[in-house]
Amino acid sequence: MSKRDYYDVLGISRQADAAEIKSAYRKLAIKYHPDKNPGDKEAEELFKEAAEAYEILSNPEKKARYDRFGHAGNSASGFGGGGMNMEDIFSQFGDIFGGGNPFESFFGGGGRSRGGRRVQKGSNLRIKVKLTLEEIAKGVEKKVKVNKLVHCQTCDGTGAKDKSSYHTCTTCGGSGSVRRVTNTILGQMQTTSTCPACNGEGIEVTAKCTTCKGEGLVRGEETLSINIPAGVSEGMQLSMSGKGNAAARGGIPGDLIILIEEVPHDTLKRDGINVIYDLYINFADAALGTSVEIPTIDGKAKIKIEPGTQGGKILRLKGKGIPEVNSYHKGDQLVYVNIWTPKAVSSEEREILEKLKGSANFKPQPGKSEKSFFERIKEYFE
Repeated sequence: MSKRDYYDVLGISRQADAAEIKSAYRKLAIKYHPDKNPGDKEAEELFKEAAEAYEILSNPEKKARYDRFGHAGNSASGFGGGGMNMEDIFSQFGDIFGGGNPFESFFGGGGRSRGGRRVQKGSNLRIKVKLTLEEIAKGVEKKVKVNKLVHCQTCDGTGAKDKSSYHTCTTCGGSGSVRRVTNTILGQMQTTSTCPACNGEGIEVTAKCTTCKGEGLVRGEETLSINIPAGVSEGMQLSMSGKGNAAARGGIPGDLIILIEEVPHDTLKRDGINVIYDLYINFADAALGTSVEIPTIDGKAKIKIEPGTQGGKILRLKGKGIPEVNSYHKGDQLVYVNIWTPKAVSSEEREILEKLKGSANFKPQPGKSEKSFFERIKEYFE
């Protein structure tokens, strides 16, 4: 089943600003929250769908990629928000509702809620992936090794020496926040702030893990499979949600940002979705006509050169170019015909050319059907 448009999911227009996006998601999060709809699988899926849409549209970089390339820009084999779980979704509520999970007060809490604890997020990673013209044209699966921060296996990411080396924070009771009541001339004012004892994590470590020195994270490698859609271009960025650096204490991993680099082709040049090939033929072939074999993205192709072909003529091979991202439309291959003039000739060749020089057929006589260089360029862009 294909994904719905993220703007349709949130019920907003493509011109919606950040405040409208947040407001739309807030309403849907309340409407479809699992605690409000226990056992309703459809509501749970709609809840996840809304969270995924918000995760993309609330991030300026991801939103820009989505607006330009659709789901392919953020969601190919793990890209974007497709891999979100409930913990990722609930971590957004601090941004949406200005604190912890608001449904604690609405529905009596719940095991999945993190309360007011501060949830850390790992940093994003950036890598470069080089692609050939053929890989860009057809799409490709790349396997890459990524060196990044991962959870310490010794302490399971807690940062503690063992299970007896950490306990619930006694200052905040594990909530990660403390409340203070201040008397003012307008009455009592209640404020909530991060717990200074546990730094908002809700637990205190008494003895640190010797492997990770209490950080809960170590350096490690992960081999990732990246499905890159056809039609990407130099400088385009794709993202894989949750594949960046891990976060301490069970926080949310960062994203992996993939920067596309194009490897220049030996004979073909890319121009947007079109591919250009410079064909050189000799004067005799241009005058008499011939068939030549030229390279294309799909392999070799034979084209016919009509007798009397002029230098600068552009031949177009329909559909032999690059596909547009997230589209069925493909560009063309443009063949620029160049007539090769020898830089040196033998005495015998010179004698033949001197005889032909005076022939009436060798006198330039451009007719109305002959297009100038500028007309050919204009035709190319049309």
